[in-house]
Amino acid sequence: MDVTFILAWGAGSGQDGGMTLRSNPEMTGPAIVTGGKAIYGAPLGILMLEARFPRIPGDMGNATTWPFPVIYRVVKGASPEQVVLQGAAGLLPSFLEAAAELVSFGAEAITTNCGFLSLFQRELAAYVQVPVATSALIQVPWVQATLPPGRRVGVITVSAGSLTPAHLTAAGAPADTPFVGTEDGDEFFRVLILGEKQDLDVTLAARDVLDAGRRLMVRHPDVAAVVLECTNMPPYAHMLREALGVPVYDIYSLITWLHAGIRPRDFGMAGRGMG
Repeated sequence: MDVTFILAWGAGSGQDGGMTLRSNPEMTGPAIVTGGKAIYGAPLGILMLEARFPRIPGDMGNATTWPFPVIYRVVKGASPEQVVLQGAAGLLPSFLEAAAELVSFGAEAITTNCGFLSLFQRELAAYVQVPVATSALIQVPWVQATLPPGRRVGVITVSAGSLTPAHLTAAGAPADTPFVGTEDGDEFFRVLILGEKQDLDVTLAARDVLDAGRRLMVRHPDVAAVVLECTNMPPYAHMLREALGVPVYDIYSLITWLHAGIRPRDFGMAGRGMG
């Protein structure tokens, strides 16, 4: 049975909880709110792979990572190994169904917790008809636009052997984007992709990610910014920035940007009669 988790965090992040109030600001007349959703106040839906490894703060699957409410939906059968190592073969219908369910609950934008699902970007967006950001790789061309001439973006991925030009181009990134993986590490790949155990040595995992970052910079000295493909890597982004000395972007930077569009900050202009 597929499971939907509804998790809220960051109370007060949306003033209206996703509802539209039709009344005057002084509340002197009827106060009518419009319905049509099953859930309010959680406009972002996250499609989750089916896994049991620890999700530490900063991981996309840890609800405390987000400064706003989210809705989680676990996609049955979509294991990390199936999605990363086997190209998510045969899983598109399940992701389409799960994304549509999140939208029916009230999600106004959809994301996923695996960067390799960039392969489904076009199909998911077309199917659910709301903003969709399947992968942190979407940021590669954006970050490239910020860099000086002659410098480029590099990618750290959980599995370099599985990341193909198709994954990159589906996200709008150049097919020749340089990248390195964590397959040769002691912990990160073994736990998150191979599922060899259900505990995680965070120190070893951090070392795997940092080692990958250093290899990227040595192999490609023209890299001036890094995008982390894997949604389990944000806990280590700060350490990478310190170690590599270049900006680091990840699924957290992408999704906080996405949320800012569906819930722009209210600077109080509506209360001044300008809304």
